Amino acid sequence: MGERSPLADPRRDRTGGRDAADERPARPAAASVDDRHGDDRGGRRRFGLPFRRRRGHGDGHRGGHDHGHSDGHGHGHGHGQGPHAHAISADADRRYLTAALILIVGYMVVEVVVGVIAHSLALITDAGHMLTDAAAIVFALVAMRIAARPPQGGFTYGLKRAEIISAQLNGTTLLLLGGYFGYEGVHRLVAPPDVDAPLVVAAGAAGIVVNVVATLLLNRANRASLNVEGAFQHILTDLYAFIGTTAAGVVIWLTGWTRADAIAALVVAALMLKSGWALVRDAARIIMEAAPAGMNPAEIGRRTAALEHVVEVHDLHIWEVTSGYPALSAHILVEPGVDCHAVRLAAERMVHDEYGIEHTTLQVDHAPARLLSIGRIGDAAEEPHCARPHGPVHTRDEDD
Repeated sequence: MGERSPLADPRRDRTGGRDAADERPARPAAASVDDRHGDDRGGRRRFGLPFRRRRGHGDGHRGGHDHGHSDGHGHGHGHGQGPHAHAISADADRRYLTAALILIVGYMVVEVVVGVIAHSLALITDAGHMLTDAAAIVFALVAMRIAARPPQGGFTYGLKRAEIISAQLNGTTLLLLGGYFGYEGVHRLVAPPDVDAPLVVAAGAAGIVVNVVATLLLNRANRASLNVEGAFQHILTDLYAFIGTTAAGVVIWLTGWTRADAIAALVVAALMLKSGWALVRDAARIIMEAAPAGMNPAEIGRRTAALEHVVEVHDLHIWEVTSGYPALSAHILVEPGVDCHAVRLAAERMVHDEYGIEHTTLQVDHAPARLLSIGRIGDAAEEPHCARPHGPVHTRDEDD
C-alpha cells in the first residue's frame, strides 16, 4: 500500500522504466514544497564525523522512483548510492593497512629480541602492543572484506557492522593490555631490574621511525570508519610508547635511574586505557543503535514538524548502520488534502542537506480530524492513529 523510493532530486526523472505510475508528471504541490528547500545545499552541516565524511553511501549519485495512491498516503525510502566511489576508497584503505601491517610485523620481531637481551619492560611492552597492532590491522582487513558483501538472506543491511565488531575488539584488547602493563609497571617500580640503556634507546628510536610511517599510512585511510580508526589508535599509542621508551632509555643511560623504564610503561598503559575506552564507547553506541554523536533527534523532530503542512512527527528513529552511515525513519502526519509525496520529499531534502542523512524511510499520512481540532488523540471515541508510538511526539507548535 506504499512505495519505496531512494532519496531523489524531484527535478530529475525518476521513472527508470519501472511502471506506469512512475511516469505521471509531478504534482504542483511537490514542486512548491521542494522549491523552498532547493537553495539550502550550500549550507550543509555535518555532525558526528570527526574526520572526512565516509563516501560510498550517497556521494556518487542519487536517483529514485515514486508510487502513489489516490488517497494521498505515502511511504518513502531514500538513500544515496555510490558503489564505485566506495570500492575505490575501500581498495585504497586496504593498501594502506597492508603496508602498515608489513612494517609492524617486521619491526616487532626485532623489538622482541632486543627487549629480551636488554631486560627492558618498556621494549617488551611495546612489542606486545605491536602484536596487538598487527592483530588489529588483520581484524580491520578481514572486517572490511566481510562488510563489503551485499545484503542477502536475513542480513538486510549486509554485514557492515562487522567493522564495528572489529573496532570493539580492538578497543577491548587495548583495555586489557593497558591493565596488564599497568600492573607490571607498578611491580617494576617496586623492584626495578637492570636495563641495557643503549639498546633501549637504539630500539626505541628505530621504533619511532617505523611507527611514524605506519601512522601516516593509516592517517591517509578513511578514519571516519570506526574500523580503520581502531587500527589507527593502536598504531598511534604504540608511537607514544616508543617515544616514552626512548626517553626512559636516555634517562637511564645518563643517570642510571632504572625506574624510568617502569614509569614509561605506566604512561603508555594509561594511553592504552584512554584509547581503548573511546573505541569501546563509540562502537557500543552504534551496536546499541544510539543516534550518531552530534545529532540531536529532538532538534531534527522539531525541524521536520516545522515544515509546511506538517501536523505531527512521531516514531522518529535515528541510528548508524555502521560508522559514517546514518539512517532515519519517522511517521509524519500532514493536513488533509495535502500531497503526502511533496511533504516527504521536503523532509528528505531537509535531513539530507542539513544533517547529512542519506538513508531515510518516511511514512506520510493525513492527520485524523480529531488530531487537528485538539492537538492530540486521547479519546476512546476515536482509535489513535498509532497504537504504540515510540519516543516523543513533535508538533508544529512545539517550543524550541
